[in-house]
Amino acid sequence: MSSKERIVQLLDVIPEYKIGYVLAYIQGLVADEEADNAFCEKLVREYENDTDPEKEEEYTLEECKKEWGLA
Repeated sequence: MSSKERIVQLLDVIPEYKIGYVLAYIQGLVADEEADNAFCEKLVREYENDTDPEKEEEYTLEECKKEWGLA
C-alpha cells in the first residue's frame, strides 16, 4: 500500500472535528510547494533574461574557493 493510499484510508477513521486540521496542514504543504516553484521559476526567467555577457562564464570549484578565500 502506498503512503497516499494509507493517508486516504486513515481519513475514514479521523473524527470529523479533526478533518479541519488535516485540511489546513495539507493546504500548507501544497502552498509551500507552489511558492517554492514560483520562486524558482522567477529565478530562471531572471537568469534567462539577464543581458550580462559574463553570465555564461564558467569557473572551476578551485577558482571559486580561491576567490572566496577558502583555498
